[in-house]
Amino acid sequence: MKSDVIRYKEFCQFKSEIRSSKEHLIIGIDIAKDNHHAFFGTARGKTLLKRLIFSNNMNGFKKLIDQVKELQIQYSLSKTVFGMEPTGNYHKPLAAWLIINEHFPVFVSGKAVKDNRELLDGRWDKNDDKDSANIADLISQGKCLFYENPEESIIELRNLLSLRKRLKKEEHSLKMRIRNGLLARYFPEMDRHWGKSIEENLAIVKWCLDPKKISKMDFMDFVKRVTTTDRGKIQLNRLRKIYDAAADSIGMPVDISVEFEAKMLVDHLKRIRERIKDTMREIQTVAKEHKSYTILQTIPGFGPFIAALVIAVIGNPFRFNSYKQVIRLSGYDLNAKRSGKTSSSAVPVISKKGDSDLRYGLYQASLVGTYHNHQFRRLFNKVLKGRERERGIKTKMRVKIASKMLVIAWTLMKKGEPFNPDFLVTE
Repeated sequence: MKSDVIRYKEFCQFKSEIRSSKEHLIIGIDIAKDNHHAFFGTARGKTLLKRLIFSNNMNGFKKLIDQVKELQIQYSLSKTVFGMEPTGNYHKPLAAWLIINEHFPVFVSGKAVKDNRELLDGRWDKNDDKDSANIADLISQGKCLFYENPEESIIELRNLLSLRKRLKKEEHSLKMRIRNGLLARYFPEMDRHWGKSIEENLAIVKWCLDPKKISKMDFMDFVKRVTTTDRGKIQLNRLRKIYDAAADSIGMPVDISVEFEAKMLVDHLKRIRERIKDTMREIQTVAKEHKSYTILQTIPGFGPFIAALVIAVIGNPFRFNSYKQVIRLSGYDLNAKRSGKTSSSAVPVISKKGDSDLRYGLYQASLVGTYHNHQFRRLFNKVLKGRERERGIKTKMRVKIASKMLVIAWTLMKKGEPFNPDFLVTE
């Protein structure tokens, strides 16, 4: 099977020649759960076969290829390209099978499909046959994207990061259910002292949600009930405030059903937190297979999670020809509406069209780096100089540094070298 680097070069060649090609058979495929719809045409707009319905299984895939071979022979077309719009996960088995069997799949974005739909015949109605023809029309114009097929460890890393993201969302949802669904009704004063001591917070919700129950307890008994470690005076002062607030709480009466719900939610949240830790350990295990994982953590602000995230998103660093492509991958590239009289005063903003998780992770790395690392702090002060009074300028400059960090990470991945602060221009 060809590497992504070779396939990307073929894709660039394909985009440069498709508009005038007499050799390409274009197959536009509308993806569905059970049956896919295919349209066959040429790069010059000639329709060869309007519809082929094939099943989402091995027999269906072979049916598609048999039809492709027949049309290639009939119309003397030596090259083929299979285009599809990503639909959930339903397109992935077909795309993977095509790549394994040395075929050439590409994909088109959903927005491009939507915008091009009514241009076909001046109507906006949607159906499977029209969508497959729409996809083929976009491919004939070269308006398609490269279909990446990374190595197995990258796929594993992406799956684990996706799992962690879903677990983190579930964790946040449970926290909000506890704070907004339980504390807001039964012990609202407790929410004001929530703080960062998550284990103590959960112990109070689980065992002492009822303020009346706390009031009947001796303070030290309350402390022993909800703590497992002694953190000193700060901890005692916080618990004292909660204990005093319970005496005059305006919370609603707590019955057996509420106590049961509280225990269930707390136990569920603890299980989710354990699963997040297990997932993170698995992410680190898979990421360590890559030499770049250790190298990236030499960049200030890059911890185990950010390093794994960057590796997962970039994949093979050699598939990018320019740092601008890497920046676009994250959505940190600048765009502005420059037209008419206002063109000279247009202010560029980041496009946000790339990977949002990567953007967020890099910004956090930038935040840590500009606070705790001498070289990045000097760089931050350099780009900030003269613009200190502008509104939101610190955030903008940290975004700029986050973009620079991504380029540094990509460069280190290609060279296989650790971060050297001497190359960071801070003067």
